[in-house]
Order: sequence, then C-alpha cells, then structure tokens
Amino acid sequence: MSTTTDTRAETGTQVTPREHPRSRGDRAFSTIAHIVLIAWALVVILPLLWTFYSSFKTSGEILLSPFAPPSSLNLDNFVTAWNEAGIGRFFFNTIIVVGGALVLVMLLGAMCAYVLARFEFPGRRLIYYGMIAGLTFPIFLAVVPLFFVLQNMGLRGTYLGLILAYVGFALPFTVFFLYAFFRQLPEEVSEAAAIDGAGDFRTFFQIMLPLAAPGLMSVTIFNFLGLWNQYLLPVVLNTDGDKYVLAQGLKSLQAQQGYESDWGAMFASVTITILPVMIVYAIFQRQLQGGLGPSTNK
Repeated sequence: MSTTTDTRAETGTQVTPREHPRSRGDRAFSTIAHIVLIAWALVVILPLLWTFYSSFKTSGEILLSPFAPPSSLNLDNFVTAWNEAGIGRFFFNTIIVVGGALVLVMLLGAMCAYVLARFEFPGRRLIYYGMIAGLTFPIFLAVVPLFFVLQNMGLRGTYLGLILAYVGFALPFTVFFLYAFFRQLPEEVSEAAAIDGAGDFRTFFQIMLPLAAPGLMSVTIFNFLGLWNQYLLPVVLNTDGDKYVLAQGLKSLQAQQGYESDWGAMFASVTITILPVMIVYAIFQRQLQGGLGPSTNK
C-alpha cells in the first residue's frame, strides 16, 4: 500500500474522490432550474422590449414589420399620447389615487399591526385572523356591495371613494406583513421608552416605526405595484371620465379610436403606464429584498 502511494506521489498523479451521486443530481436540478428561469425571464422581458421599441415607430411601421426595430427614436408618439390621447390627465389621476391610498393604508396598517402585535386585549386574535381572512376573499365578490355602499355615501365616481376602496383592498395584506416585524422587535426598547416617560403614540412613531423601516419599505413597494396595476375596482367604482386612472384611460382610448387606431400612440401610452412601476422596482430593489428577511425568518 505504501509502495502504491509513493509511486503516485512520485509521478504527481492526483487522486480524486469518486463523485457522489447526489452532487450530480444537484447539478442536474440546478441546470434545469436555470433553463426554466431563463425561459420565464424571456417570456416576461421580450414583450416589454417589444412594447418599448414599438412606441417609437409609426403605425405603418408597426403593421408592416411589427418585430423590426424602429427606424429612428421619434418622441412624437409620446407627445401625442400625453396631450391628445389624455394619458397625462389619467397619469395624474392615478398619482392622486394611488398616492392618497398608499399614505392612508400605510398609516392605518402600521398602527393596526402594531397594536395587534404588541398589546394584549380581548378579541385580539379574532381581529388578526379576520384580517387574514380578508386576504382570501375574492375582490370581484366585493365590488357589487362596495358599489352600492359608495353610491349611498355619495362617493361613487370621486377620488375619495376610490382611495377608500384601494385602502380596504390593501389593508389586510399590510397588517399581515407588518405584524411579524412588530412582533420581533425587542420588548426592552418599548419598556425603556416607557421609563423615560414616552407615551404610546410617541413610542410608536419615534421608536417602533423607525425600527420597522425595512418592513414598511417592502410593503409600501408591494402596495404600490398592486394599486398602480389595479383594474377591476376603478372600472366598477369610478364612472367619472374626468377622474379615470390609467387602466381606464387605456381602455377608453382604444374604444374611442376604433378601427383607426394610432398604434404608435397606443404603445407609447402603455410604455408610460409601465415605466413608473419599473423605475420604482429598480430603485428600491435592494430595500425590497432586504426587507423580506426578518419576515421570513419569523
């Protein structure tokens, strides 16, 4: 045995351990997973790229060669979509509704999640599980009663009515997401604040809320993406054409043009609708990924 070892050492031959069958299986699984993810990424990215470069083409170029790149980077389609098609008005309506809903749902959701996570009182678990049950309720089952509720309150077709509907739609997820963050915050921090004379409101806004900033950032991004892309609620509840959001604006624009569609302006309108979501995700991607850590570890 020593002779064989000495011979291999003299010749410089390296002895490699036999490959474990599990390592080969792991590599095969990893390869298949990467292929599936690459295919999925292409399915998502290619339509976005096609929409983007089609927004610089004329209607004739789109119809004659839909997949060819544009001959020049012409911004006339964006000007037409923003001014003549009314996308600018729809864009600012969406900013008002989504912005107001985000502020309200984050304030109410954070306060509700904090109280449910940090205080003991009768019915606390019942309220929490009621919030969880709201996540399982299909939204299309609620639009009809919600329509009559807002109509009886005189809020149908108003900014406030749509904002309140958005808040009700996003509140259960916000409470569910932030509950875990407030539960894992150290109890000693709030006790030290109480010893220093801080009340419940000061403890929440000045101490606990900053500590839960990663979770707040993550759920804000999720809510923004969901509310910006919301279609069913505004279509059913917002009947005033002057207050249409982007989803309604694109639908009405296509209906108005009929067979004489300006396809270049249509692609430009879709690009204007998509860009804010992509910009927000690109800017806050790291905060979103970092904010998911504590919640998943809980």
